[in-house]
Amino acid sequence: MTERWHLAQINVGRLVAPAEDPAVADFMNALAHVNALAEAAPGFVWRLKDDLGAGATEIRPAPDQQFIVNMSAWTDADSLFAFVYRSAHTPFMARRREWFDRFEGAYQALWWIPAGHEPTVEEGLSRLWLLDRYGPCPQAFTFKARFPAPGDAGQPIDMQPDPWCVGRA
Repeated sequence: MTERWHLAQINVGRLVAPAEDPAVADFMNALAHVNALAEAAPGFVWRLKDDLGAGATEIRPAPDQQFIVNMSAWTDADSLFAFVYRSAHTPFMARRREWFDRFEGAYQALWWIPAGHEPTVEEGLSRLWLLDRYGPCPQAFTFKARFPAPGDAGQPIDMQPDPWCVGRA
């Protein structure tokens, strides 16, 4: 039944310095490459882009200009998991502590969306809030406690992400 559903994800962070600062230059310079990797990855459906159709780093959903957001949708959890933890994206993610402050609470949330739906930033931020407030649930979860798509039988499963990448502080 998952062909009617896609897996959405949001991840947020606060850069250790403004986007134009040399302290985050490696991260900022890698964005186009990492976005291209995502778009070419099996199972990729959609990613958040700014008004110019580029990355999402120009989208500022909070007064803090160093707070950035990333969102995407995937055909299934295995495709997203493979991209995040088992692709050329992984070495960049492993360096996140160089570029991002330690985050209070959830910085990544997953949830099922109807195929064809493009979630809004507000929708994604609300999923982070749910995860912080209630822990993993069918409406907001992590790879560590991934819920099945609506209508699919089963209990939450632990996809066993690398311990340094579970999506919660």
